[in-house]
Amino acid sequence: MTIQEVEPTGKLLEQLIALSWDWEAENSSHGYRKNTPADIEGNRVFVAFEEGAVIGYLFGHEEVIEKATSVYPAGTTSFELEELYVKPRYRNRGVGRALFQYVEKELAGKVDMILLGTATKDFRSILHFYIDELGMEFWSARLFKWMK
Repeated sequence: MTIQEVEPTGKLLEQLIALSWDWEAENSSHGYRKNTPADIEGNRVFVAFEEGAVIGYLFGHEEVIEKATSVYPAGTTSFELEELYVKPRYRNRGVGRALFQYVEKELAGKVDMILLGTATKDFRSILHFYIDELGMEFWSARLFKWMK
């Protein structure tokens, strides 16, 4: 497996969009919808390849946070991780971890923190992945209970 930052154009952009269609079809995340080129444009895009085929991707963007919160002061630089997706047959093989760690190394010294939100239906697994395996910290959650 190799990972590299790419310019998402042409055939590669088509492949990334096709993967997002697969993600939507999985119905594994609340409200996830397939990407359009505009969703990817302006982001830094990192791709995992195996034997030349795209097996996963991560994209997001850098920004300076203008408003202070209880976690960080105004002026904090961040990388907002928008999406991290791995083809189902490559999951549990370290692809997602490798993508995240590659990005972490690329951003070292350039941003203060990596941020992300998730709407996965398998919250236990995703929290284990991000907190236990990648060392992220939990900040907040929005919970609900339907009253029938």
